[in-house]
Amino acid sequence: MATMEKKATSRTRRSFPDEFKSDAVAMVLDDGRRIVDVAEAIGVGEGTLGNWARLEKIERGERAGLTRDDRAELAELRKDNARLRMERDLLKRPTAFWVKESGQ
Repeated sequence: MATMEKKATSRTRRSFPDEFKSDAVAMVLDDGRRIVDVAEAIGVGEGTLGNWARLEKIERGERAGLTRDDRAELAELRKDNARLRMERDLLKRPTAFWVKESGQ
């Protein structure tokens, strides 16, 4: 029986500076150029540039959705909520034990 080895292919995720993103989005939203043309010219994927443009439209209020500040606040609230649930659950244990012991 022959064994097949799996090749570990790791793709590195490219990151772009905020100024690069905002300039690319400005070409699409402000200059009226097509996403496909700008994406090809600057060497990014159409989907990537489309996502940047969509997020910028949300920031500008031209499209419904969560702004950066809203997403950051939501993440912080979820983190706080998880911490409070953990604290509540930790406090339930001794209370349940105390009620059980005092009832007998």
